[in-house]
Amino acid sequence: MDTTSSFLGFRLPHPFIAGASPLSGDLDSVKRLEDGGCAAVVLPSLFEEQIAEASHAPNGFSRHARWSDAAAHFPTVADAPLAPAEYAEYVRRVKAAVGIPVIGSLNGTTSESWLTFARLIEQAGADALELNMYEVVADLRESSAAVEEELLQIVAGLKRFVSIPIAVKLSPFFAAFGNIARGLDHAGADALVLFNRFYQPDIDTATMTAMPRVELSTSEELRLRLRWTAILHGRIRPALVVTGGVATSNDGVKALLAGANAVQIVSAILRHGPTHFATMRTGLERWMIAQGIERLDDVRGRVSLEGSEAPAAFERSNYIRALRSWGHADGAGS
Repeated sequence: MDTTSSFLGFRLPHPFIAGASPLSGDLDSVKRLEDGGCAAVVLPSLFEEQIAEASHAPNGFSRHARWSDAAAHFPTVADAPLAPAEYAEYVRRVKAAVGIPVIGSLNGTTSESWLTFARLIEQAGADALELNMYEVVADLRESSAAVEEELLQIVAGLKRFVSIPIAVKLSPFFAAFGNIARGLDHAGADALVLFNRFYQPDIDTATMTAMPRVELSTSEELRLRLRWTAILHGRIRPALVVTGGVATSNDGVKALLAGANAVQIVSAILRHGPTHFATMRTGLERWMIAQGIERLDDVRGRVSLEGSEAPAAFERSNYIRALRSWGHADGAGS
């Protein structure tokens, strides 16, 4: 039985990889992830704010206008896990300690200082780079077109500057996500990671302040990822990675049927430990045996829209059918 999967130029023994998390920020934990059976690991992100601090920007922040009043809210570099030079050294240590592909990560919103540190991560030995595009655009003057253009320019610039593959981790909150995916394809992105989770703060009514909340994902979050993976599979060049909502081996199978080349897992590993990777692979193998399937490549995209002549019409019809079935189930009729 062949469970291998191609991703960012590597032939992985199976498609399940460790996404960025506290586990990948500690060398001993990364070794345990490898021992537990993960096929590749994404290291925690180096943040733009740390890069700006290293380059002595005012208040430790980019000169970009959106950061002009943010310094009071962002943790100091002393509170951050690793400074840029230390991050590069950590990449070297991880690469020397494990045999699986090691993917560095940059997290930010502008191109300032990124090129230098992308090269630094490459020279430290990272096999690939994940560009983590996490941003809530709260500036009411900033247009969606400007945000999208900056994203494409960042990716195109990095592709000209480094030779290692680049994966782009994205939010789903674009009016025309398919067009963004196509633009990133043209900009040279080697993979798209679907999707970043927005950590939405709660409000403490006693102190009347915002408070951060981080909750582990569940299978309920998977369906949005499945939808866009199925829409994009076979229609763009970059590999597709599902992240968020993969809790069980059955979730992993769904991601592959939709068209994923790889599946990032974080929450399930934090819940169950690194050996959950072996559980995921075993579950995939058992499903393939039950279905009489010998090669994972024969699974990928079976439930995608690659062969559909009108994907938008297909999505619209599914929407209408879902509403009608819900109405019947509720006893409300259609």
